[in-house]
Amino acid sequence: MHYVVSDIHNDYQKFCELLKMIEFSKEDKLFILGDLFDRSDYNPNPVDLYFKVMELGNNCFIIRGNHDEWLAAYILKYYQMPEWKRRKTEPYRDNTFRCLTRRLVPVDVQNLARKILTWSLQVSIQVNNEKYLFAHAMTSAPECTEDKYYYLMGNEMNAEYLHNGIEGYISICGHRNTANHKIWKNEKGNLIMCDCGCGFRNGKLGCLCLETKEEFYI
Repeated sequence: MHYVVSDIHNDYQKFCELLKMIEFSKEDKLFILGDLFDRSDYNPNPVDLYFKVMELGNNCFIIRGNHDEWLAAYILKYYQMPEWKRRKTEPYRDNTFRCLTRRLVPVDVQNLARKILTWSLQVSIQVNNEKYLFAHAMTSAPECTEDKYYYLMGNEMNAEYLHNGIEGYISICGHRNTANHKIWKNEKGNLIMCDCGCGFRNGKLGCLCLETKEEFYI
């Protein structure tokens, strides 16, 4: 089976519960549509979350989200500074950097940042004769490559995009919290948004199975 999840935001516990709920196995594939890190202010655990994702190996594919991008940029900039300057620099906007540096040595933190920058901005796959596009905020037709922040943050054409999607594909994205913390689909059925608010205290982690269209929530 192919599963899609988005915006886990440091919630290691919900991610583990989700894997148990869907009975994820070595025959399955999981696509994480960005924002693995940041935000959660209750029991954030980016280290174990990252290691858990890495344990899944080739069964897990990660799309880069804006929070992942911001974290990687901060880490690499921070460690390029002399130590005296680090003490005066602004702290990272979320709790992830602090959590990482409490448990990991600097070389491992920097390797994590470099790994993040290898994550794709968009992925295209086909399942049961249906063509899918995955990105964090917005997808584009494969032949029309957009700038990095189009995929990470979206653009001013959001309303038109939400209505029409990308012709010939089913696009699945995260980034924007959905109403009532439920996976959202447009009327044409070719755009699905699955950021269900994980990382907020009242949010959920939503997951979609592409073969069965079943939705899972933690």
